[in-house]
Amino acid sequence: MKAWADAPTLSLPRKRGRVFIILAACLALCCPLERSVHAQQPETPRRVTVIAPAFSADSDEAQAFREGLHAAGYVEGRDLAIDWWYGRGSYKDVEEEVGRAVRNKVDVIVVESTVAALAAHRATQTIPIVMAYVGDPVGVGLVESLRRPGGNVTGVTNMGTELAPKRLQLLKEVVPSAKRIGVLLNPDTPYHKIALAQLKAAMPHLQLELVTAPVRQSDQLNQVFSKLTRSKVDAVLVLGDPFMASNGEALVQLAARAHLPLSGDWNKAARQGVLIGYWIQPADLFRRAAGYVDKILRGASPATLPVEQPTKFNVFVNLRTAKALGLAIPESVLLQANEVIR
Repeated sequence: MKAWADAPTLSLPRKRGRVFIILAACLALCCPLERSVHAQQPETPRRVTVIAPAFSADSDEAQAFREGLHAAGYVEGRDLAIDWWYGRGSYKDVEEEVGRAVRNKVDVIVVESTVAALAAHRATQTIPIVMAYVGDPVGVGLVESLRRPGGNVTGVTNMGTELAPKRLQLLKEVVPSAKRIGVLLNPDTPYHKIALAQLKAAMPHLQLELVTAPVRQSDQLNQVFSKLTRSKVDAVLVLGDPFMASNGEALVQLAARAHLPLSGDWNKAARQGVLIGYWIQPADLFRRAAGYVDKILRGASPATLPVEQPTKFNVFVNLRTAKALGLAIPESVLLQANEVIR
């Protein structure tokens, strides 16, 4: 007992000294790691400009784009800064906004619409361009091929030209007596000409005659529908783009007034009263476009990133509109529908 009692004890100052040594050792081990982590963060956020004639910064598409970047590990304001331009359905200022992005030497330009993609492609061959919602990039000369784009443009196509014949077929199914179909197209949207060619190729099989109705301004819509009525069309197919989408409610009202079934493929078409549509979800494509931005910011070359096509397709039918038109929707069409408005 005495020997135990007489054993030397560690004084408080010496205990503190040992604790300090242990803490210092831990800090020495941790600091290099901390410096390494901070070194991986860019000194300034990477800059991404989005040129979107049809979708605003608070749209579902913008939210999906941000979610895609967040899922890839980016924090807006810390890792990257997003400048989102919204054209309210007009191409009017696209060239100016693209020029501003190029002058600011942003890291990536994200484009919605074929017009914006072509404007960006003309303005720069060095800044990477990511397509979020663009029709027929091969046909309009944006990329060499889907598998190997070969330049500074890549991303996701909305298959606007390829889906046009399917839309025409569905319209024929719900209006089987139709012989003449009016086609609304925008001369300022490059892929509309290609889509029209696809529709004409499908005419013999569907035994239809097409009446084309070019329109690029809102104040022309009344005149266009008057022309279609005089041409005795049995239904109207709208080739979608930012202009058509921004005038969706007017198109529905004019079609209802003329008692014409309407097929359309813009975001709110079903809820606005369009009879039938076959389309893809733009938000899904914007989310996938965010993955391209991530790969490019990590060093990938747009030239070697294959262009992706949609994988999800939606058929919608508005039964309220069908009832107003006196149409019975075939069971075969209802079975294809992902969305039915009752």
